[in-house]
Order: sequence, then C-alpha cells, then structure tokens
Amino acid sequence: MGLFSKILHSLGFGAKAQSAETAPSTPSAPAAPAGSGTVDVVGKLEGLAAGQPEKLNWRTSIVDLLKLLDLDSSLQARKELASELGCPPEKMGDSAQMNMWLHKTVLQKLAENGGNVPPELLD
Repeated sequence: MGLFSKILHSLGFGAKAQSAETAPSTPSAPAAPAGSGTVDVVGKLEGLAAGQPEKLNWRTSIVDLLKLLDLDSSLQARKELASELGCPPEKMGDSAQMNMWLHKTVLQKLAENGGNVPPELLD
C-alpha cells in the first residue's frame, strides 16, 4: 500500500476511492468513481488536530498533515510520496519546493477522490 493510499485510509475514504487510486491509469478513467460518498477532509483534520497536544499546521505543511494522520513524515517518506504522485524532477532536489508541491497535490488528489476540500486550500 502506497503512502497516498494510507492517507486516504486515515481520512476514512472508502474502498471505492482506494481502488480508484490503485487502478491502472488510463486517460479516460474518472478520478473518483461515480456515486462515491464525499469525505469532509477539513472536518476530519480539524477534529484530529483538536485532539493533539502539539499545534500542527496541516493547512500549509505536508509534514504536519502527515504527522496529524500518524503517518511517516520523514524526508524519505515524503520523497516516496512525491514520486508516487508524479512530482516533477526539478522539485525533487529542493525539499522546500517538493514539500509545497506535495501539500498542494495531496489536497488536490483528495478532492479528486471525493474529498470536500475548500478552494482556498487548493490554490
């Protein structure tokens, strides 16, 4: 199971979203299956954050987002996630650029898989 699948699982995305994420990619395949339920991503993350003693800024930090989900947030894990999601090679060499790309891309992929992510978090 890839790290993005673990993110989906941690946020309560159903098996439909996971199978869509792991299915072979074809240009005509939809990002999320029709009729899949919407997951309140912000609500779930804010609920998790409320129970944390440490203040985690998941809205802007991929490291904090992964920590909040109790997933590996090491540089190696983030590089693997970036590779899994197709990060451009020029961003992979600069951890700050990679992290910004990764945070935005993870939120976009969550939205594509049926997550309710507000537009201001997708910019």
